[in-house]
Amino acid sequence: MSGEVLMESGERGVAHVTLRHSGRLNAMSRGMWRQLRVVFEDIQQRSDVRCVLIAGEGDAFCAGGDISEYPGFRFDAAALRDFHENDVWGGLNAMLQCDVPIVAQIRGACMGAGVEIASCCDIRVAGSGARFGAPIAKLGFPMAPREAQLVAGAVGDVTARQMLLEAATFSAPDMLARGFLSRVVADDMVATEALGSAQRIAALAPQAARMNKQTFRALKMPLALDGKAQEAMKNIVNGAPDPYAYADSAEHREGITAFLEKRAPLF
Repeated sequence: MSGEVLMESGERGVAHVTLRHSGRLNAMSRGMWRQLRVVFEDIQQRSDVRCVLIAGEGDAFCAGGDISEYPGFRFDAAALRDFHENDVWGGLNAMLQCDVPIVAQIRGACMGAGVEIASCCDIRVAGSGARFGAPIAKLGFPMAPREAQLVAGAVGDVTARQMLLEAATFSAPDMLARGFLSRVVADDMVATEALGSAQRIAALAPQAARMNKQTFRALKMPLALDGKAQEAMKNIVNGAPDPYAYADSAEHREGITAFLEKRAPLF
């Protein structure tokens, strides 16, 4: 298994979660998605954690998915569905359902999976040199429905469409202006500023923080609409056309093969 998601208890109730995948800018492997789920399900049950600080190891937050794994499962529709609905969404949903406040410390690349993980956080602090996007159109595949809903809700519809349709990437000041980031600071100050935010949160009333997060979730999905919205997403994921039917398509294979062969795709 390549890469890992680490959790360490810090001082004053701050838990440190680190995305680590050496040599791949912390790109998320299947194993890392599964570990992300376990880590945040554990945090949800712990009374000693008052805030989570999530960061990538080194000079990148997360450059996306580990594309080197993709030929092993992406070209089969059932395996592709299992990857997105269970591995990826399992990790992201564990973050979304976690009542403990989450601060993202973002340096360098925050692409694809990185944007999805950052979208699950409450406070996002980025270095001025950070870059954001989801240029998977270059790889010949769309964003999975649940993930697209998450990202569009966090970055905004216009920005999400630019990321997915134009393969556009954005600077940290751009994303601050678009409302995605909480603060932008010099790259060498990101760790200090993000930790300060986490410590300020951890010093306040922990149950009030958890209740606020529960309220924010309810406001995004009013109870009267909750069942209908969930049913609508199930219809999108499980209905016709199958959102994972593209698995064996020529452009999907070409996009991933071209990336791994370090050449431009021919769509």
